[in-house]
Amino acid sequence: MTLFTGKGDKGTTKLFDSPQGVRVSKSSPIFECLGQLDELNTLTGWCKVATPEDFLVEGRQCREILHDVQNHLFTIQAEVAGAQKSVPQASVEAISALINAVEKELPEIKTFFVPGGTELSARLDITRAVARRAERRLVVLHELGERIISESSRAYANRLSSLFYALTRLVNYRAGIKEIPPEYKNQ
Repeated sequence: MTLFTGKGDKGTTKLFDSPQGVRVSKSSPIFECLGQLDELNTLTGWCKVATPEDFLVEGRQCREILHDVQNHLFTIQAEVAGAQKSVPQASVEAISALINAVEKELPEIKTFFVPGGTELSARLDITRAVARRAERRLVVLHELGERIISESSRAYANRLSSLFYALTRLVNYRAGIKEIPPEYKNQ
């Protein structure tokens, strides 16, 4: 297998469900969405490799949790590309329960916080922001009718920014980093 075929040099490519011989423009909202999901998956991996092996969340290695997220992102990407796949509803329920469990360990949220604190929390915050952007692209794709994205995959995508926010806060909390609210300075 080669790394490139040259077939996409003119700005078109195929999807899982493309009819024989039909190519789709790479400017399609489908590819914008796929690109956003790919970026999110890559950033999730960047967070995963920076997470200490002994960082546990609900008795599980956080690295394992992030690896699961990556696999679910591949599933969503496949769904966007036309494969008959979707995130199981059980995975939506599991990520929701995980977020709720993390939240119980943290102080109550009373305001927004200035991002940063530790290297890992900063990475998780970037990933949270990209998760929101990828979710918006997924919703646009669905609403335009370009792709019908399953309710469970859309719900999972919605939970991801909450998971990354919860993990950001948890990393800072366990490191003893104080959450600092913005000052909203006027010029």
